[in-house]
Amino acid sequence: MSSREKILAAIRGVSSESKSLPEIPDFRLSGDLEEVFRQSILGNKGEMLSKAEFKKWIPCMNFQKVISLSAHFRTTGNLTLPEDPHELEDLGLAILDGQFGVAENGAIWLEDTNLGLRALPFITEHLVIVLDRSKLVETMHQGYDLVGNAHSGFGLFIAGPSKTADIEQSLVIGAHGAKSLRVVLV
Repeated sequence: MSSREKILAAIRGVSSESKSLPEIPDFRLSGDLEEVFRQSILGNKGEMLSKAEFKKWIPCMNFQKVISLSAHFRTTGNLTLPEDPHELEDLGLAILDGQFGVAENGAIWLEDTNLGLRALPFITEHLVIVLDRSKLVETMHQGYDLVGNAHSGFGLFIAGPSKTADIEQSLVIGAHGAKSLRVVLV
């Protein structure tokens, strides 16, 4: 018998009793869910706007190229979604609908079906995510339950503008994606 076979036989000979998985507590947040979400977005260097505030903000920004895939702001965009993501090189603003938001950390789930192009939330200079306030969940545990039920081939959580502190331990906003994130609750 080879050394390998001896080792495998010894492993097979070890009796192990079946153990049940530990129970996961049902984590809950205290306080107003919308306010907890707002504070999380602000803590991530994002901004929350009402629909009325967004309508006042957008003309002041004078974006040259805007793509809106949001059902709530279809007429806000001045570009249609191209087939080639390279055409989005100098996109000023993308407006997308989020599927749900997580109050504990401000993460918003975006699915392939609402992105048009997967590069869109990363290539735009500024990002606005429109979110139905009834689609807020308390924790990432609840969020992952929703993700597990999704039928999309691609999805991601976004929890603020792109930022990194890897470079000389200095915070850089917009290093790998959008420089700003604004969330409009509807």
